[in-house]
Amino acid sequence: MFPQSGKSIVFDNFPDPTDTWEIIETIGKGTYGKVYKVLNKLDGSKAAVKILDPIHDIDEEIEAEYNILKALSDHANVVKFYGMYYKKDVKCGDQLWLVLELCNGGSVTDLAKGMLKRGDRMDEAIIAYILHEALMGLQHLHINKTIHRDVKGNNILLTTQGGIKLVDFGVSAQLTNTRLRRNTSVGTPFWMAPEVIACEQQLDSTYDARCDVWSLGITAIELGDGDPPLSDLHPMRALFKIPR
Repeated sequence: MFPQSGKSIVFDNFPDPTDTWEIIETIGKGTYGKVYKVLNKLDGSKAAVKILDPIHDIDEEIEAEYNILKALSDHANVVKFYGMYYKKDVKCGDQLWLVLELCNGGSVTDLAKGMLKRGDRMDEAIIAYILHEALMGLQHLHINKTIHRDVKGNNILLTTQGGIKLVDFGVSAQLTNTRLRRNTSVGTPFWMAPEVIACEQQLDSTYDARCDVWSLGITAIELGDGDPPLSDLHPMRALFKIPR
């Protein structure tokens, strides 16, 4: 079971999702737990839900993602947040449901790889559009003292109207007036900035929101080539190569 509360949120206070939402199909996997397409029983609308696995030690990450979505999803380039729900299940374990905007266009990684399979490459104008919109989303986060920390093509989704949305804030970090830098090494290896990797080796190393800009630059290469630089290496080997 989940702990009954995080540092400031009480999971028991959230409504049961089964009163409102019905699972239609599995559509992916997030940092923690699977992602499903769901139907709103009340108005027929569709959404995506990230169902968080009942693991005790991720309550801080759950709370961080919840707080970021609740505070910052009012931007055109950040996935909309429709609410958190708590489902009690003695047999399978309690679940937290994060209900989000459904982005039917898939990830920009899927788009780039699909084009390459057909012998085509993503046009530079399309790459520029994706990067511009993602930067607008990152600017919104950074102005509000939040670092995404896992920017990559799989975390940039498309809507059917061609909108660009940042998703997956499971490892995002909120900065405070007294802590404007971070010193925890997180992210996906091939997209990680050198200063983030350095935190694993040097205890006095720190980084700030600029690490997201590096990761978006790597994403630009990913969109053009289908993969980030060094993707032919083992991820641990890449971690040694990136800072050099």
